[in-house]
Amino acid sequence: MSHNPLQVARRVDAIEPFRVMEMVKAAASMVRAGQDVISMSVGEPDFTAPDVVARAAMDAIQRGATQYTESLGLPALRDAISAHYARACGLDISPQRIVVTAGASAGLLLACAALVAEGDEVLMPDPSYPCNRHFVSAFGGRAVLVPSGPAERYQLTAAQVAGRWTERTRGVIVASPSNPTGTSMTPAQTRDVVAAVRARGGFSIVDEIYQGLYYGDKESDRATSALSFGDDVITVNSFSKYFSMTGWRLGWLVLPESLVPAVEKLAQNLFICAPAIAQHAALAAFHDDAIAIFEERRREFRRRRDFLVPALRDLGFQVPVLPDGAFYVYADITQVNHPLAHDSSAFGMAVLRDALVALVPGDDFGFAAPKQHVRFSYATKYERIEQAVDRLATLIRR
Repeated sequence: MSHNPLQVARRVDAIEPFRVMEMVKAAASMVRAGQDVISMSVGEPDFTAPDVVARAAMDAIQRGATQYTESLGLPALRDAISAHYARACGLDISPQRIVVTAGASAGLLLACAALVAEGDEVLMPDPSYPCNRHFVSAFGGRAVLVPSGPAERYQLTAAQVAGRWTERTRGVIVASPSNPTGTSMTPAQTRDVVAAVRARGGFSIVDEIYQGLYYGDKESDRATSALSFGDDVITVNSFSKYFSMTGWRLGWLVLPESLVPAVEKLAQNLFICAPAIAQHAALAAFHDDAIAIFEERRREFRRRRDFLVPALRDLGFQVPVLPDGAFYVYADITQVNHPLAHDSSAFGMAVLRDALVALVPGDDFGFAAPKQHVRFSYATKYERIEQAVDRLATLIRR
């Protein structure tokens, strides 16, 4: 018996496919066929959780600590995150403001569910991580992408906020460091954007999931958290990137205390709680021996960046702003010696086919010259990055 197809809610029409996954599927198919593809596409650390974290997970399972937790998260984990801010950023963040979530994605969903109403507009830089605008769409809002180029470090500025704010604007979502550009907002830039939004009665959501992977001028440099600029700022963070726990699906929000009850109510209904085993394991991620491992990995990511950016520039890729965080390079391809260097999608497929290197076309990240840009992820082994550059050189120079 055949049935008519079910009617899909109209809001789904506003959410585009995540095109990077198409590249991932094509690359995976080639790998299954026996081809040696080097992946520089997915934003996932090649490192996994340290042994101390894995052992904490197994211990939680063995002692039966696998049942629901409070919707706001384990009190001990909220305390540990608070202590981490004190140690890493010199900030006094009350555990009462911290909500543990099922990944940063759930954190952004909860924040948007609490703050975005039908017809509301939210400003974001263009380029930016595509899911952020789709979180807004999921609750009936509209993301307004503001072209933000090298002069702005690919980030939103206070002047842009003032120029693009309308009666329908409710706030901004920014990311520092950013996916896809790997660039951070300067402390002054962050302060000024937050002040511009505050003056208009809006909300500032700052995605800081790559905050731990920051590479300043000096080895001791650390990224400044937007939490430094007022307790009305909302930040999203994650155990996925710096802490190398992608599949554990664990993140957190820092909220103004007045917003916590609303987000708690939403979390209770939408998620119940973040994964209990992952929460117990994450407690071990703050041990000194684990932090030492994460810092060693941060130095390794910086080493990869310091090789890759000059190598790409030598091949004709334009990288006008040195990425100072995350593990991405957002490169302009228009000066590359290749017949498809005017179309990042076609160029990306040609590179995959002919050089066996998987990268991401700019189409996912917005509407500001996406056909001119590709994103490289250096979340893969140094030796494989060297091989990838050699393959690109062969393709481009032949």
